[in-house]
Amino acid sequence: MTRRPAKPRLEWKSVRGIETPRHRITWTENGKRRERVITLDWKGDLAELDRLYWLCERGEHPAQKPKAPATSWRALVVAWRSDPRVQKHLSDGTKISYRRTMDALLEKNADKDVRLTTRAHVRAIHDKLAATPRKADHHLQVIRLLWNYAKNKLDWPLGDNPAGGIDLYGTTREFLPWPEWMVEKLAEAPHDVRVACELILGTGQRPNAAIMMRHDDFSDEWMWVWDEKGKDRFQVYCPPRLRAFVASLRKHGAHLLAKNLTQGKGYDSVEKAFRTWRKTLGNAAQEYTLHGLRKLACIELAEGGAGDAEIQAVTGQSAKTVAYYRRLADKKKLSRSAQTKRERNKNET
Repeated sequence: MTRRPAKPRLEWKSVRGIETPRHRITWTENGKRRERVITLDWKGDLAELDRLYWLCERGEHPAQKPKAPATSWRALVVAWRSDPRVQKHLSDGTKISYRRTMDALLEKNADKDVRLTTRAHVRAIHDKLAATPRKADHHLQVIRLLWNYAKNKLDWPLGDNPAGGIDLYGTTREFLPWPEWMVEKLAEAPHDVRVACELILGTGQRPNAAIMMRHDDFSDEWMWVWDEKGKDRFQVYCPPRLRAFVASLRKHGAHLLAKNLTQGKGYDSVEKAFRTWRKTLGNAAQEYTLHGLRKLACIELAEGGAGDAEIQAVTGQSAKTVAYYRRLADKKKLSRSAQTKRERNKNET
């Protein structure tokens, strides 16, 4: 029989014939005796019992944590996600984007009271993400959205929106297509970074859609791609280079970027690994993002002579976006032609 350790406030009680340890504290409040008893699920392990006991002594046992208020951020996010009147108007891609940002907000704020959120709190979140302006702005927009929903739809007693009036970083320019030297560096990149980048460049998909690709999306010379905005999945031609790359990968699960046998890795973990790798390339690489590879795919297609409709069939980009990156490709082609004529004229005179 396991020897019971003797500790202050630790008692043993027989529950259905089994001796069960409990942590008991007592105090007097307004002349009345109060107590709190926490059953310790020690599983017959003295080390686990010791750990649980000291959690109670420090006031850190889960049972000792104060109950989250009804107006917590977690309660707000759950209510928003459960509202069919809101969700029916959102595309799958938008839902994924919102979920990613809301999950990030909940990591440190889930049990905090929405009513106590100040402008300083919101500005601190925005400023902390300054290195990734789009992500920072999206956090601000999501806080604004949730606050308005709580105030106007749930009738929570909230004041002015703390995210209102804070300036967005904004989009100063389109994503830059990667230079050739950086694409060549992919051969030395960590596995997850290289796989993600090869998929984005080869398929022309948005980074999140490319990262979620599965091995069974590829069949001979065809592959299935996902248009997040259009909520559409369709089959397109897989170029030989990408086909060979995918065939060279060892299978660790259903997904090319596998978290386990059935789940794939998420955008955030892959994008974080990408930023870590990008730092090793020096200052010249810092302005390029995963999205820039999709833009490079568009330019390479244009330089190869593909028409706008053909490019859209591959990348799913809007006509406006395709036109913008076609102009970049045309400028390169025209500048080469002009400079070649210039040199030819010099040599002939």
